[in-house]
Amino acid sequence: MMAQPAEPARDRVARVRIYLITDAAPQVRPIERFLRDAVAGGVGMVQLREKNLSDAALLDVSARCAVACRSLGVPFIVNDRVDIALASGADGVHLGQDDLPVAAARRLGGDGLIIGLSTHSQAQIDAAARKDADYIGVGPIWATPTKEGRPPVGVALVRFAAEHAVQPFFAIGGLDPDNVAEVVAAGGERVSVLRWITRAADPKHAARDLSEQLEAARRARAGS
Repeated sequence: MMAQPAEPARDRVARVRIYLITDAAPQVRPIERFLRDAVAGGVGMVQLREKNLSDAALLDVSARCAVACRSLGVPFIVNDRVDIALASGADGVHLGQDDLPVAAARRLGGDGLIIGLSTHSQAQIDAAARKDADYIGVGPIWATPTKEGRPPVGVALVRFAAEHAVQPFFAIGGLDPDNVAEVVAAGGERVSVLRWITRAADPKHAARDLSEQLEAARRARAGS
């Protein structure tokens, strides 16, 4: 049974600054060790995005991640699959524009389920305001192989989200310590990352480097 958070899901998400997206095979393994190191470096929420496993294997790794993240005190999200999220004890599910509708996921998971929604345009950000999602992803900001075939939207969409999004939003797509300041300057406060941390030999250091650059950019923006 999914544990019910003591505070609204959206409030939990709003505090997160770095949202890690990982597949089932990051460079550092086992995945429990990887998650521990990444969270120690500053990761505040984790999503498992895995397209190549059987349902049984996906459920197994999701359940392991759910236990690890619960012990680390960070929300754990499953990409696309509401059924796997519920069965594994995850805190939430992240949906794409062509996945199960947010309203249907909410009926299945209840008020305690964190629901995220990907957006790629101004129209989708506006439409998300009318949906019962707890956060939205905005991007891809820059080209990334994890979103092959989807053109980058640039920081202009971050600027639009900062002015119009109802939910907390995470900029996503090719982000690393060298370019995160551009996202912050456009009004972004939260980022989603995959390759920078999952492919790092030292995920704790990689996450900390990103966190430090993110916070430095936020301080610079606040002081400007």
